[in-house]
Amino acid sequence: MERFILILKCAVTAFLVSCVTTPVLAQNSELDPLFESLRDADPDAARQIEERIWVEWSKSGSPAMDMLLDRGREALEAGDAKIAVEHFSALIDHAPEFAEGYNARALAYYQLDLYGPAVADIQQTLALNPRHFGALSGLAVIFEEAGMTEGALEAWRAVEALHPNREGLEGAIKRLERQVEGRAL
Repeated sequence: MERFILILKCAVTAFLVSCVTTPVLAQNSELDPLFESLRDADPDAARQIEERIWVEWSKSGSPAMDMLLDRGREALEAGDAKIAVEHFSALIDHAPEFAEGYNARALAYYQLDLYGPAVADIQQTLALNPRHFGALSGLAVIFEEAGMTEGALEAWRAVEALHPNREGLEGAIKRLERQVEGRAL
């Protein structure tokens, strides 16, 4: 386990720096006003805006690809992460520029305790969609579970810049700030 954590630290430190320092680029015109509203929304409005963003992120532009995404999500909900990985992998094979396919597969890999592949898919999600607060949240969780509290805190702060009312965000930042207090980031 210690070797895994060391490998994970080396592999993702450079990745995290590039993710949180990459300028947020416009992804599509429908999302831009949603993200603007999200930053200033109260918690109830933020939940509704977040749902609308997820709907937009889930549109691949192809009914067949949307079906693969839906089937993978259904498999995850049913507790079958292995089948979900198969659906999401097929989706990625046919739509490699669709960020949500990678994000969904990252979640399935995470549920299978396959952190390396999960982080790789998070990296690809963020390369395609730098504003993906869901992927950044997943990265924060993985970092914290691996004992990388500084990286987890940085990832949560990147989420905060995009979605200040993200569920669990405030508590995670406070908890991690207490853990890294007195240590340089």
